[in-house]
Order: sequence, then C-alpha cells, then structure tokens
Amino acid sequence: MNEPVRVLGLLGSPLSDGNTARLLASALAGVREAGGEVERVDVPTLEFSACEEIMYCRDNDTCWIEDAVRPMYRSVADLDGVIIATPIMTMGIPGKLKSFMDRFQVFFMAKYMRKVSLVPAARRNRRRGVFISICGMDGEHIFAGAKTSVEAFFDIIDVQYHDELLVSGMDRIQDIRIRPDLLSAAHAKGRDLVLSINSQALLTRQDQ
Repeated sequence: MNEPVRVLGLLGSPLSDGNTARLLASALAGVREAGGEVERVDVPTLEFSACEEIMYCRDNDTCWIEDAVRPMYRSVADLDGVIIATPIMTMGIPGKLKSFMDRFQVFFMAKYMRKVSLVPAARRNRRRGVFISICGMDGEHIFAGAKTSVEAFFDIIDVQYHDELLVSGMDRIQDIRIRPDLLSAAHAKGRDLVLSINSQALLTRQDQ
C-alpha cells in the first residue's frame, strides 16, 4: 500500500483565523479530501532567528542556530507538497515568513554548492507547491515580488511550482467568507495538488 501524500501548509499571516488562514484551511481540507496528510505551521508563532550568513551550512546539513526552524529541515526534506499562504505586505512577503524561508539556505548550500540535495531522490520529481496570497489593492502586478521569492524557495527545497491562487482587492471584499467561490477554489487547489503528486509518483514507478 502506498504511503499517503504529506503536505505542509505554511501560514505567513499573524492572524491565525483571518482571511489568509481561511484560504489555507480550505486548501488543506482539499488535501485531506484527496487522501493526503497535512501539517499546518503558523510561521509568525514560531520562535527563531533570522539567517546570520556565517556559512556554517556550506559544509553541514543543518544550521548552527538551535531554534524552531532547525527541526523542520528533516520534515521538509521528507514531504511531498507545500502550500504557502500569505498576505502581501509592503509589496512582498511578510518579514517573519521571509526570514523563515531564508533559513533554508541549508538546502541551497547542499543543492548548489555541495551538489547533493537534502531531498531523497525518490521524492524529488513528485514534490509540488502551491502559492496562495491576498492583497488589499487591485492588480496582478502586486504579487510579482512575493511570487518570485516563493518560486526561489520552492526551487531551493526541490519543489516544483505547481499552482497559485492570487486574490487582489481584499479591501473591497474584506471578509473572504462572502466569497465562497474563492474558498472553493482554494479547496480545489489542495485536492489537485495531491492528485498531481500521486500522478507523478505513478509515472516514476512505471519508468523504473
């Protein structure tokens, strides 16, 4: 019997029950509906330090800083999917989430400097990621900077950028619950993520 798809949901908003969190919850419900297992991490609640760029991870598979991020390296290496949900702040990703992503320099050094990814080869091809984001203003260009950072983060941890849900105009919407279409869209993104991962895993087994 195949093991269930494991998906990590990362919340970048400090509001654990706000609009972004509700979209993430819907996406993770879609993951569960498709048979996946989920873990949600509210990044702003974690106690950790920003990357200090001392290059300890150039020669080691971990960071020298002992805090809440370091134990997550192994779980991130072993997951199948990631969903990042965050609001846009100052035209980019909120500071705590960006600092969290920066701490995965450990994966960058392994993949690009030592040429040995921390992600098991058997998982590498099937890993997929979804980006969910909201912004008060209108316009797709508002998400450009945040999307670039998420794409870079996914690449560093060997996750393919699979899909996105970008919701602008939240100053008008205010409460995402009045837009069940958007909550349904997030749910579908989560469900499709699992189906895509399973499909790729099947193709990989057939090629072996």
